Parts: sequence; C-alpha cells; structure tokens
Amino acid sequence: MTGVLPVALEEATKIIQALLKAGKEYVGVMKLHESVPDKRIREVASEFQGKIYQKPPARASVKRALRVRTIYYLEILEVEGRNVLFKVGCEAGTYIRKLVHDIGKALGCNAHMQELRRIRAGPFTEDSGLVTLHDVLYFYSKWRETKEIKFLRRFIMPMEKTLEFLPKVYIKDSAVDAICHGAHLTAPGIAYVETGIKPMDTVAILTLKGEAVGLGTAMASTEEILKATHGIMIKTERVLMPRGTYPKMWK
Repeated sequence: MTGVLPVALEEATKIIQALLKAGKEYVGVMKLHESVPDKRIREVASEFQGKIYQKPPARASVKRALRVRTIYYLEILEVEGRNVLFKVGCEAGTYIRKLVHDIGKALGCNAHMQELRRIRAGPFTEDSGLVTLHDVLYFYSKWRETKEIKFLRRFIMPMEKTLEFLPKVYIKDSAVDAICHGAHLTAPGIAYVETGIKPMDTVAILTLKGEAVGLGTAMASTEEILKATHGIMIKTERVLMPRGTYPKMWK
C-alpha cells in the first residue's frame, strides 16, 4: 500500500489515538477472478455502502471478532476487463482487502486487491504536505546546513493540524494551566465552543490562540455548554501542553 501516513514526533505522539479514529479514503484496484458485467459490479458495490459487518483477516493484529464498520461511499471509477478501479471512504478500522474479498464473494466470482493507495487519513490528504522519505532527508539536510526553520516546516506540521477533524472547545487563559495539570474543564473556564458537539464526543481543547492544550470527552452538548454557569463540561482525557506554559491562576 502507498499514500498518506501521518507520523507523530515527540509530544505529538499523544494524539495518535485520536487520529486513529478518523475516517480514511482510498483508491484501489480490485482484480476479479472472472469477468462480470459492469452494471452488475456497480449494483453489488452499492450494496456495501452504509454499515457493514466485517471480520478482520487472519493476518490482522486485532482480535478476529465480527464488528460493524461504516462505508461512507464506494464509487466504481472504471472497469477494464477484470480490473476494477474504485474509490472508498470509510470508518477507521475498515479492512479494504476484506471489503474487496467480500464484494468478490457477493459477485459470485471471488476477487482480490491488486493495488491500494490511501489518499486521506483524517485531516491529511495528498494535497496537504505529503512528502516522501527522500524529501524528508533532503529538507533535514538543508536544515542541518543552514539552520533555517523553513526547511523543517516543509515536512513537519504543527500538532494542531492533526486536530482539525475534531470539534473544538476554546478556553480562557486562566484555565490553561489547570488543564495541563489534569483538571477537568468546568463551565467558567470556557470561552466559546464549536457547534454540533454531543455528549461523549471527543473534543480538542485549545487556547484562545489556537494552541492545543488537551483532548477531552464532552459531558454535554454545545447548547448545554453555552447555557451552563458551573459544573464539569469536558472531562480531560489527554494533556498535550507542558505544565507551566501558561501562568498558574488556580488554587
């Protein structure tokens, strides 16, 4: 497989678990073992959109238990003989190789995955700074020679970029260091929130400057948070900002 693979460095490794839950998008080639009419291929493929049951393949690193995954869309882009070019957007944890296998079974001819390329992982796409290992080596060498930060920025993005797919809660400066010490976020510490937050959603906690402070679980909806004057609104699950970055304003 080729394509987009986000790599976290140092403190940013703390957000990998959140990124793993983000949706993915792929393009691939499915090889049919027998010839099937184009119309039939498209009909069967459309049946695999929405929620599907899937058991991880034998070589998977997770327990082989039947589970539900969501296929947001599955487009057949081109059919040439027994080669089928497709594009799929799916929930994290979906095995595309198994999806192709199951489509082949449904077609009654069997199929296997010939090629696969991930074109999106959460907020990262092929157009948002994708680099090769050769690019990394080149820009790192240029930075070693010149010490100009612009070369590092060619392949290292701010940690906050990874959090773009999460709903956000912006907090007052007076609440930042408390969150950095693991405190839960109460209503008085919230400056404003994004719309669409529901209870139990994972949210990004940011400063008013847009700096990542932590990750948390919402205890209320956006509307309830805006009306609240006291009580825990966000349970802090993961602290991202080092303690002492903002002055201590709590007792």
